Amino acid sequence: MSTRQVTYTVEPLILSEGYDRQTEWFQPRAALLPPHSVVVTASQAALWGSDIFHAIWEWRSDDLGRTWRGPRPHASLDRRELPGGATVAACDLTPAWHAASGKLLATGHTACYATGEQGKLLADNSFPRHPCWSVYDAAAELWAPWQTLELPDRDRFWWAGAGCTQRWDLPSGEILLPIYTMDRASVGGNFWHSCFRATVVRCAFDGTTLSLLEQGDELTIGDPRGFCEPSLTHWGEHYYLTLRNDLRGYVSRSRDGLHYEPPRPWTFDDGQELGSYNTQQHWVRHEAGLFLAYTRRGAGNDEVIRHRAPLFCAEVDPDRLVVLRDTEQVLVPNRGAQLGNFGVAAISPDETWVITSEAMHGDAQDPSNLELTESRGARQRVWIARLRWQLA
Repeated sequence: MSTRQVTYTVEPLILSEGYDRQTEWFQPRAALLPPHSVVVTASQAALWGSDIFHAIWEWRSDDLGRTWRGPRPHASLDRRELPGGATVAACDLTPAWHAASGKLLATGHTACYATGEQGKLLADNSFPRHPCWSVYDAAAELWAPWQTLELPDRDRFWWAGAGCTQRWDLPSGEILLPIYTMDRASVGGNFWHSCFRATVVRCAFDGTTLSLLEQGDELTIGDPRGFCEPSLTHWGEHYYLTLRNDLRGYVSRSRDGLHYEPPRPWTFDDGQELGSYNTQQHWVRHEAGLFLAYTRRGAGNDEVIRHRAPLFCAEVDPDRLVVLRDTEQVLVPNRGAQLGNFGVAAISPDETWVITSEAMHGDAQDPSNLELTESRGARQRVWIARLRWQLA
C-alpha cells in the first residue's frame, strides 16, 4: 500500500520529431548542468541493423528546457579505428553532474564493429569492450575524447561496460558505478546463451580521470543473458540495484553499495510479476519516495517489440521490494514504437525528467517494416516526461 507521501504530475515535452527513414535517435539521456542548463545526449542509430552507432549528438538548453539548441554531433565521441579496419564506438552513455568536482561526467561503454562502412556489431571475442567515460567542458560546450576504465584480469572482464546504467556519487566524490561483464571464453562461444555478471565498482574521479578502487559482489543468473544494464540508487538506509534479464527484471538491496542480497524478480504488491523483460528499468528518486520507470507486457501492447511501450512509472515499497500497482502511471504513450532505451535526470528538488525516443523499427511480428510503426502514430519523437513533484 502506498504511503502517498509524494505524488507527481506528468508534463510531456517533445524535444524532436520526424526522421529520414534511414536513422533514428536512440538512448537519449538528460543531465542538469547547474544552475540553469540541461544537456541531452543521444546516439544516431542506423535503422538497417541493431545498435549501429557513430558519434554522440547533443542538445542543450540554458533555461531548463524552455528553449533548445542543437542537435549537433561531437567528433570527440565518434568511432575510432581498430586493427584490420574494424572500428570502436563509445555508446550507451549516461551523463550526470558530479558535484564534488563540479563536472558533468558521462559513463557508458565501447562497442566494436566489423570492417567496412556497413559493418555490423561484432558479437565475438575479437576485441574487448570497456567501460568508458567523457567529461564536458561547459564553457566550450565540448565533450573530451572518450577514455576507458582499466579493470583487472582482462580475460575475465573481456566484455565490460557501464552502458545505460545509473551511478551513485558519494559525498566524498567517489563513485559507485554499476557495470556488467563477461569473460573472454563466454563471449567466444554462443554469446546469446552466455550470461553477464553484474557488479558495482567503487571509483575515484578527480574531474579528469576515472579510476578503479574496489569491486563488489558479482551477481548473475543462469537464464540468458544473465544480468546486464544494472542501475543503482540510494534511498533511506539502503542502496537498490535493478537488473535487466532476458526473461524478467530483478532487484536487489545493499547496505554498503558493494555487497548485495540475492536478487529477486520484480513483482507487483499483489504477487504478480511486473512483466518487464529484456530491457532497462531505471530509478526515479525523490527524498520522500522511491519509484521505478519501466516497460512491461500485459498493457495491450503485443505489437511492440519486447513490449517496450508505453513507458510506465510506479512507486516502490523499499521494504518489500515490490512495485505498488495502484500507483502506476503512463509517462510516455504507446504510439507503436519502442521506448525501452530511456534515461532519468533529477533537474531540481521539484522536478525529475524521464527521457526516451520512439525507436522506429517495425513491430514484434515484422521488425523491418517501418510502415507498421508509422501507421500507429510514431514519428521518431524524442520525449521528455517532466515529473512535477507534489508533497502530500
